[in-house]
Amino acid sequence: MKKVEICRKIKQSSGYLASIPQPFPVKGIFNIDQSILNKATKAERLVGKLDGITQTLPDIEFFLKMFAYKDATSSSQIEGTKATMADALEASAGIETGQSDASDIVFYIKALNYGLERIKKFPLSLRLIRELHKKLMAGARATQFCDPGEFRTSQNWIGGLNIRDAAYIPPPAQEMNKALDDFEKFLHDDDSTLPLIHIAYAHAQFETIHPFLDGNGRTGRLLITFLLNKKELTENPVVFLSSFFKTHKKMYYDKLMAYHDGHIFEWLDFFLDGMVQTAEDGILISKKIRSIRDHDMESVQMLAKRESKSSMQVLRLLFTDPIVNSKSIMDATGFTRPGAQKVIDRFIDLGILELYKDEKNYDRKYIYRKYYDAFIN
Repeated sequence: MKKVEICRKIKQSSGYLASIPQPFPVKGIFNIDQSILNKATKAERLVGKLDGITQTLPDIEFFLKMFAYKDATSSSQIEGTKATMADALEASAGIETGQSDASDIVFYIKALNYGLERIKKFPLSLRLIRELHKKLMAGARATQFCDPGEFRTSQNWIGGLNIRDAAYIPPPAQEMNKALDDFEKFLHDDDSTLPLIHIAYAHAQFETIHPFLDGNGRTGRLLITFLLNKKELTENPVVFLSSFFKTHKKMYYDKLMAYHDGHIFEWLDFFLDGMVQTAEDGILISKKIRSIRDHDMESVQMLAKRESKSSMQVLRLLFTDPIVNSKSIMDATGFTRPGAQKVIDRFIDLGILELYKDEKNYDRKYIYRKYYDAFIN
């Protein structure tokens, strides 16, 4: 595929070569092969189909949390977080987890929820990006040098122990600010190309500029979700690419590096493959969880009236917190400990819950396994 000069490598006074973005959008980036345009059209159709399916799900707000936690986990794991989605869900439910870096995922969710609410009344802008970064990084693990919510004023780099052997050196601060001005204008350009191609370029260009000392990858992946919403491709946050990027982590980094070097259409092709696969996976997940919900709702409704009422209350809790212990059920429902345990035992008999971790008599953890697995498999 043809190359387009996105950056020029210019030697700095200290001797290293930094990548200086050309005025953006660069001439030629919209001269896109028909095969890529066709893929973008297919991806947009599938994204719309997924959004439509999820809107028909009963109790959709419960399921949206699971989609969000899946993305938050994958996005954080790309950056080295060891905590799993299960660890983050335990923390969300107020259950102690042994993973200290589960907070990375929790902060990602806070930034996501903040941004989704903020863009209802505020434009997607550099100011909002700084706000998102602050929500993402302030108070999170190992962020003492990341200057949450502020664009960097010093040089950073990607890969390598020092700048001399870095894999990529973003623009110095002065050139970075010029590139950010172009980037902000591009965020509001809805006419130059198809929406998903615009979003693909926005993510790659943000990562090229790399305006924060840390947290650029997670912030840039959050931008994808907000742009999907702003462009009205999705009504609810159900299309998240982080799982695809994590599965193909090396290729993800390689394609972003290729983008810096001008191979922008290779990046587009990869990004759109991710959109297609993510939307197709989301459609399957939505069908699975509806089937699971309908089956288990029916099982609970067949219980005696009193048992059914208390069990239904806990089942609805499981759709948003699929890992529980007796205390988390007590806190959410007001049940006594024996009452909570009765529902747990009933759900084990029905095949809804199974023992997850047996740590202490009063700290046993249980998982809604088939529901949880529908999201991660």
